[in-house]
Amino acid sequence: MAIDRLQTEQLYHVARLEKLTSKSTKSLSPIDEIIGQERAQKAVEFAMSIQEKGYNIYAIGRNGLGKRTMILRYLNRHQHENGGLYDWCYVANFNETRTPKVMKLPRGIGGKLRHDIEKLIEKLVVAIPLAFDNELYISRAEQLKNQLTTKQQTELEQISKEAKARNINLTITPQGDYQFVALNGEELHTEETFEALTLKEQENFSQAIDDLEVKLRNMVRQLSEWEETYTEKIKKLNDEVTGEVLTHFIKQLKKDYSEYAPVKEYLTELKKDIIENVEIFLEESNEQGDMATASLDKKLPRRYKINVLVSHTDDHFPIVVEENPNYHSLFGSIETATFKGTVFTDFSLIRPGSLHRANGGVLLMDAIKVLERPYVWDGLKRALRSRQLSLTSLEKEVTLTGAVSLDPEPIPLNVKIILFGDYRTYQLLAHYDPEFSELFRVTADFEDEMPRTPDSELQYARFISSFVHDNNMLHCDRKAIARIIEQSSRVAGDQNKLSLHSAHIANLLRESNFVARQANSNMIRVGHVNEALHNQELRVNRIQHNIMEGFLNGTMLIRTEGTAVGQVNALSVLSTSDHAFGMPNRITATTCYGDGEIIDIERNVDLGGSLHSKGVMILSAYLHSVLGKNAKVPLTTTITFEQSYGGVDGDSASMAEFCAIVSAFSKQPNYQNIAITGSMNQFGEAQPIGGLNEKIEGFFDVCKIKGRHPDQGVIIPKANVHNLMLREDIVTAVDKGEFHIWAIEHVTEAIEIFTGKPAGVATEDSSYPVNSIFGIAQAKLNSMRK
Repeated sequence: MAIDRLQTEQLYHVARLEKLTSKSTKSLSPIDEIIGQERAQKAVEFAMSIQEKGYNIYAIGRNGLGKRTMILRYLNRHQHENGGLYDWCYVANFNETRTPKVMKLPRGIGGKLRHDIEKLIEKLVVAIPLAFDNELYISRAEQLKNQLTTKQQTELEQISKEAKARNINLTITPQGDYQFVALNGEELHTEETFEALTLKEQENFSQAIDDLEVKLRNMVRQLSEWEETYTEKIKKLNDEVTGEVLTHFIKQLKKDYSEYAPVKEYLTELKKDIIENVEIFLEESNEQGDMATASLDKKLPRRYKINVLVSHTDDHFPIVVEENPNYHSLFGSIETATFKGTVFTDFSLIRPGSLHRANGGVLLMDAIKVLERPYVWDGLKRALRSRQLSLTSLEKEVTLTGAVSLDPEPIPLNVKIILFGDYRTYQLLAHYDPEFSELFRVTADFEDEMPRTPDSELQYARFISSFVHDNNMLHCDRKAIARIIEQSSRVAGDQNKLSLHSAHIANLLRESNFVARQANSNMIRVGHVNEALHNQELRVNRIQHNIMEGFLNGTMLIRTEGTAVGQVNALSVLSTSDHAFGMPNRITATTCYGDGEIIDIERNVDLGGSLHSKGVMILSAYLHSVLGKNAKVPLTTTITFEQSYGGVDGDSASMAEFCAIVSAFSKQPNYQNIAITGSMNQFGEAQPIGGLNEKIEGFFDVCKIKGRHPDQGVIIPKANVHNLMLREDIVTAVDKGEFHIWAIEHVTEAIEIFTGKPAGVATEDSSYPVNSIFGIAQAKLNSMRK
């Protein structure tokens, strides 16, 4: 049987960069698209081009794929229809202060309007008091006052004369009340003198006083009417004076903002309110008025401020990334202020959230963070359903209190939401929240890998150039670019793939740049990349180092030379959170007389996972199909991973276990200088497994510890050959014939390599050649049966 022994070129796919004409990233144009993510890019393009409700995006992919970076690059480098940008302002509702009005203005107008209104109010604060403090106003007000005073005096004099004619005097009490008193000549009657009068005289005085009091009451009513008329005239005069001042100052503003209907309407309402509340500008020491109307930063009435919630100074498409999507940072808030011990709020204390700033554009958030924050997910769905932003008080909703607060007019919402998350979060939302699929109709599914071709290598080189240019790094020369691309294939675990896990490549570039600068190099070269990779591994391989010490000092028992019966070197991968490495394990098999059962010690002591148990059952099925077709296998076999004190899972050791069992059955020794990895099916065919590079490197390192021999090597499934991206020292050893890698398609090929004898092919009566491994095993089983 011809067994495929791999050549050097099959162990590592060198990046030739056939289509790269540049010598470095300095002259290599950066890429302006999402590399290797055509499917996701088309999804983003589709969602951004459709304006209907519900076409928001959920970007699926593992952390570190660069989903956010890729989408931001796409959004920043492409034009998008934003339907026009607007400034959003809140102004006072003069008719209902609890419901501030929202004002929608073209971009750039909000800030200008706020400045102009502030200037207007500053002028009015000075001009209105001056208008009420000039000779013309004072003379007109005094004239009205004198008219009222004259009428009052005339009426009083007439009643006083009539009273005198009837020998009665009109006096004013210390309390300010009018009083009629009978006269005794020129003097007022006292109680004694009045009692001295005859009864008839007393009755005449009383009747006269009653008549005069009736006239006095009529006069007082008349005086009240005159005072009301006077007040109305003064109010009209004040309105005229205020109106004249306002007309003078507002005239230019109305002209400047004539094309903006909301501003014209506001200026009209502003003028009307100032006229009605002109005392705000005239009162000097009214603390209550100060608190309610004075701005905290300037001595200006608060009710006339313009609260510019969102202002756009240019026409750039709004792209907002919200790192902390709590309720207030997302939906805005209504703050409170304390003035002289009193807490109050008004429309000027409304603060915007990320949704306000992203209105008309895009808001990007992490799905997990959105779901972790209380009330945020429900609030987001409510805003997207209604397509408007309502600034309701979260505290009011949560506490269910009746506290008085503001209820501002809602702002129309036109925004694209892009959530970043993993596939599991997406599945949970789609399954448990029926509204999710309606609001996030577009899924941008990001790939982990892309095919490796000359064209894609050029694209990847341009991606490297983009990162170098964007971060002002030293430029990479051609060999450094090639080494980074090769490392990308290594991360992908496939010669024909490139990893799109941009975080790995970004970190490698940053660290290579650091190494190059430390070496005072003017460019990142391949040696700097290799040193950065070595430094990365050194930081995370403490556990690997400790385990390898066990092989050095003999704590971990393993042989890398000689032969042994029922014993095989298998390969496994150990992983920490940030590092994976290979480690050889000794698998042993023993037999005893029995009923053909294969006992998996790992499974029996609950150290074996379900996949490992499945692998053992599959190899059992194949073993019985080979050696037990015509009669029951009279042996019970026990297999185990020696010195394994943790859990074992996966079926990648099933071929190794089968080789150990066959060796135990046939009593033919296996070479210990060879290790094997790979699973098998019920027909004995070799199946691919994961972690191939780490497994081979782990055995190679142990061989170096135990002593290198030129006949050492590893057996792998042929279907795994494309996964090989081995270290340079292993490729060199293979090239020199000092290490070997065999790629097999069937487990019988592994038996032949381990024993140096053919496994054997069954005849029609299911017997095997006597000099084959299966034939020897069959003969021993037959003798036991007899």
